[in-house]
Amino acid sequence: MTTLAVLTDDITSCRRCRRLVRCREAAAADVPKRFAGQTYWRRPVPGFGDPRAALLVLGLAPAAHGANRTGRIFTGDRSGDWLYGALHRAGYANQPASTGQGDGLALRGAYVTCVVRCAPPDNKPSPAERDRCVKFLVRELALLEGVRTVVALGGFAWDGFLAAARALDEEVPRPKPAFGHGAEARVGRYALIGSYHVSQQNTFTGKLTEPMLDAVFARARALSAASP
Repeated sequence: MTTLAVLTDDITSCRRCRRLVRCREAAAADVPKRFAGQTYWRRPVPGFGDPRAALLVLGLAPAAHGANRTGRIFTGDRSGDWLYGALHRAGYANQPASTGQGDGLALRGAYVTCVVRCAPPDNKPSPAERDRCVKFLVRELALLEGVRTVVALGGFAWDGFLAAARALDEEVPRPKPAFGHGAEARVGRYALIGSYHVSQQNTFTGKLTEPMLDAVFARARALSAASP
């Protein structure tokens, strides 16, 4: 019987995308001074959180010197600071920041994962890499039976979720729902909400603000509470 533990083993042992393997291992070999002496995870990164979650938060891929270093998605970089800070304010996380595995972070009612599991060059996975990796997301969604609301961080995550939903025979609207910050769509059993990604490109420029992100998670909580 497949479990999240089995899925995690399958994810972390994957080497199917040679370009991504080279990228994640090259990042670990070229360590910035601020991380000197640290041992990098340098493997594909599994999801993290509450297996009974009603909310799934979906990102693009691990950061080369974030989750590729720490082994936990959205951990060890500024994007993670923004995400876990928002989840803490929304009541989903027991603390507002995460620096690495074993730091005490726990999620309640939420699970965080990504479409592509290895750090890609320039944060741009190829279509073939996406299509190989989305199969892990399909399995993850099937195992997370309580999930009813999905927050997609960015257009790549939005499209990745729709692809996984189709593979699960969920009813995806036609024409395809367009991504946008605060956009919503009903996809079979799931309520899908879009949010600008918590990347520094968005947070430093003010394209995404804390109140904007908080509003997304407040809406996600309301939708989850309303789901049967």
